Amino acid sequence: MIRFFFIIHRYWVYPCILLLVTTFVVTIGVQSSHSQSLLNLFFQGMQIVQLTTMSDSQEVKLAQQINDELIRSGKFTLSHNTQLNQAVQRIGQRLVPISERPNLPYTFQVVEDGSINAFATMGGFVYVNTGLISIAENEAELASVVAHEIAHITARHSINQMRDLALSKGLISAAGLRENTIVQLGVQLGINLPYSRKAELEADRLGVKNLINAGYAPIGMVTFMQKLIQKSGTSAPDFLSTHPATSERVRELNRAVNDTRLYQGDGLDNQSYQQNFRRFL
Repeated sequence: MIRFFFIIHRYWVYPCILLLVTTFVVTIGVQSSHSQSLLNLFFQGMQIVQLTTMSDSQEVKLAQQINDELIRSGKFTLSHNTQLNQAVQRIGQRLVPISERPNLPYTFQVVEDGSINAFATMGGFVYVNTGLISIAENEAELASVVAHEIAHITARHSINQMRDLALSKGLISAAGLRENTIVQLGVQLGINLPYSRKAELEADRLGVKNLINAGYAPIGMVTFMQKLIQKSGTSAPDFLSTHPATSERVRELNRAVNDTRLYQGDGLDNQSYQQNFRRFL
């Protein structure tokens, strides 16, 4: 009986609320413009829920459009080095099966850019600059970056950012967000806006967990972040501008990983990294 009640509640609650709102507007005889604002407010709340609970298939479809627009707009150039792309893909596909969202069709792409940067969009698209690959000393360090970006996707951080940005710009209407608006927001968020401190720390926590479960040595994430701190002493790399509070993140990682486990795992062979990654740059 209780289960039946909740099923009925789930399917009828929103139509009932809409009926009540409409009846209220008509009954009290408010002005037309005010009536419209009340209804828009109601539908706005509904659209926030729809955006944050979009299906995986919707997310992947929109992510593909965002990826196409990023490439078409010339905001970056993808590397055509097949061996380097395959090497990064191999890392990504090792991390995906034990991530929080293993069923997404992830795509890992190398960007031909000397700046130290990596970013991700929703739907499983991860981008790593050649400049970042060149400063990593081993596969565990590079894998730590990929794991961090996967974590942003699994935690739906870009979708949450999109919701907040759409609300701040007043882009959510009674009809909802149009696909082209979502794509433009995704392009803007993909490479321009930093994540919050909370999102970065969550991505670190999920990323290092993924790194360990995939069999990589977690020290790779710590040493790579330490490199970023050293780089910030001269000219801060792009990776720092989109991934703030690096020193705090190193402290949190040291607390999260037991010292005895830091060097347990694969990916610490610097010579192998030179042979399989750096020589293709």
